[in-house]
Amino acid sequence: MAPVTTTHRTVLTGARVVLPSGVVDGGRLTVEGTRFAAEPPAGAAGTSDVTTVDLSGRGYTVVPGFVDIHNHGGGGASFTSGTAEDILTGVRTHRAHGTTTVVASTVTENLDALARQAGLLAELVEQGDLAGIHYEGPFISPCRKGAHDEGLLRHPDPADVRKLVEAGRGAVRMVTLAAELPGGIESVRLLAELGVIAAIGHTDAGYDQTREAIDAGATVATHLFNAMPPLHHREPGPIAALLEDERVTVELINDGTHLHPAVLELAFGSAGAERVAFITDAMDAAGFGDGMYDLGPMKVEVREGVARLVEGGSIAGSTLTLDTAFKRAVTVDGLALADAVQAISVNPARLLGLSDRIGSLEPGKDADLVVLDAAYDLVGVMRKGEWVVEPV
Repeated sequence: MAPVTTTHRTVLTGARVVLPSGVVDGGRLTVEGTRFAAEPPAGAAGTSDVTTVDLSGRGYTVVPGFVDIHNHGGGGASFTSGTAEDILTGVRTHRAHGTTTVVASTVTENLDALARQAGLLAELVEQGDLAGIHYEGPFISPCRKGAHDEGLLRHPDPADVRKLVEAGRGAVRMVTLAAELPGGIESVRLLAELGVIAAIGHTDAGYDQTREAIDAGATVATHLFNAMPPLHHREPGPIAALLEDERVTVELINDGTHLHPAVLELAFGSAGAERVAFITDAMDAAGFGDGMYDLGPMKVEVREGVARLVEGGSIAGSTLTLDTAFKRAVTVDGLALADAVQAISVNPARLLGLSDRIGSLEPGKDADLVVLDAAYDLVGVMRKGEWVVEPV
């Protein structure tokens, strides 16, 4: 007689569930271990230890765990300058707000400091706490530097770009650069050859220069509209080039500060939901509160949730968490649930090459999910089958 196996399953019932096939009322999700599982066929051998979580009658919606490809920290901790424990504090802060997968973004520093930090971040990628590293700077335009130290900016020399990629020991997923700078196009080609996303951002490029960068292999627009020339009827600049090209996914910071709702509508109308990735661009203050902070070598004051450089007043990232971005998308911006999920989970997972593991509620994928109440406020988070925030 074959041995009888006992497998623990968690079954969520009664909520509205956003699946790749559509939105299902009164849906059912089964979690086995760390992954979503199909329902066992009737009469299957073995016994099953089942925990049922009944979410019915409360207007709950279950969506895939959020994926943030551009995040500098949170919970008072920085991904650029923090220790391993600091970085984990930031990761846990965002997990509690539904971001079950996060890429750690740096800000401009000297190359040696960035390389050292990349080594630390790579260890946390190897441990499964982070999904990768994103270098935002130092290869950006001084004309569109935002909250980056101009004295540390440099041209994107391919040798320097390669040095930083190699310092990440295979964990670097994206590099933001201004392709119009000397070495920019060559560095875009290098990143594409290395399998690293080349993202166009903090740029003063024109329309034709941006198209050249896309043809060379750039596939992401870093926080579209922010830190780049605005649209102009005779000089369309990078925005038009990035929006019109089907090869490009555009990042959007949906916090109500970085973008007017009409601009977000323009981006969705032009690119379509399948080419938008919601990001936080969060800094240390996300999930932590107002006060004074360091962003790399820069001093930042956060007041009423808006982060600005002490010197000059430029917006310095955000204090956004993705649960707030999702709620705003469906309640203020009027996005369909499926489109919001596409932008906050499906598309970022695809960009990271992780669509086989995360980004949707399907059997075989990591059991990452977010439970939202009738007002789209977060009430539950599961990551790899374990509750980070348990719904009550």
